[in-house]
Amino acid sequence: MKIDVLTLFPEMFDGVFNGSILKKAQEKGAVSYNVVNFRDYTLNKHNKVDDYPYGGGAGMVLAPQPIFDAVDDLQKAENARIILMCPQGERFTQKKAEELAEEEHLIFICGHYEGYDERIREALVTDEISIGDFVLTGGELASMVIVDSVTRLLPGVLGNEESPVKDSFSTGLLEHPQYTRPAEYRGMKVPEVLTSGNHAHIEEWRRYQSLKRTWERRPDLLKDCELTEEEKKWIQQFELEKK
Repeated sequence: MKIDVLTLFPEMFDGVFNGSILKKAQEKGAVSYNVVNFRDYTLNKHNKVDDYPYGGGAGMVLAPQPIFDAVDDLQKAENARIILMCPQGERFTQKKAEELAEEEHLIFICGHYEGYDERIREALVTDEISIGDFVLTGGELASMVIVDSVTRLLPGVLGNEESPVKDSFSTGLLEHPQYTRPAEYRGMKVPEVLTSGNHAHIEEWRRYQSLKRTWERRPDLLKDCELTEEEKKWIQQFELEKK
C-alpha cells in the first residue's frame, strides 16, 4: 500500500511513522509513507495556503489550489482513495479500517484553521472521516490514528495473522479477557478452562466472555451482531443476573 499525507506540519509524523509497527510495516515492504507539505504547491506569492471566507466570519479557510495541485501530482494515473480528515465526516470504525486496508493507495488531507474551501470536499475527496465528536487543532493526529489502524491489517504486518481477526470490533464484539503466566498471581488465578487444553471449551468460554463484556460495556454493538440461539440465552442470563 502507498500512503500519502498532505499536511502543513510534516515533522509531526516523524516519530509515528518511524517507530513500532508502522516502521516494521514499511521495512517489510507492506506499505510506504510519503508526507507532503502542501504549502510547497501554493502559487501564492506570499506562500499562503489559506484566505478569508467569502461572506465574512471568523478564521481562515484553506484554499483549493494548493491541495488540488498536490493531489494531482501524487495521484498521477492511479485511482487513490482521497480522505479528508473532518469532524463532519463519517465516524471511523474497524469496518472502515478493513475496507481501506483493501486499497492500494490512500491520500490523507489534513486541514487546519477554520475549514476547507467547499470545492475540495465536493470535487476532490472520496471519503470524509472523523475519529470522534470532538475538534482537534488539525487533521494530523486523526490521520495518524487511521494509518495505524489500517496498516496493522495489511498482510504480513503483524506476527500472528489471526491477531487482527480476533480484535475488538472485528468480530462485532469486544475482545474476551486475556491471561498469561503465571497461572496464579497475588491470589488471582487464571480461569481453569484456559489451562484445560480443551480447545472447544476455550472457544466457547471466549465467545461467552466477549458477549458478556460487550453487553456490559457497549450494548449498542449487539444491535448489528448475529447471535445464535445459545448466545441469546446467555444475554437473557446476563439480564436476569443484573436484576
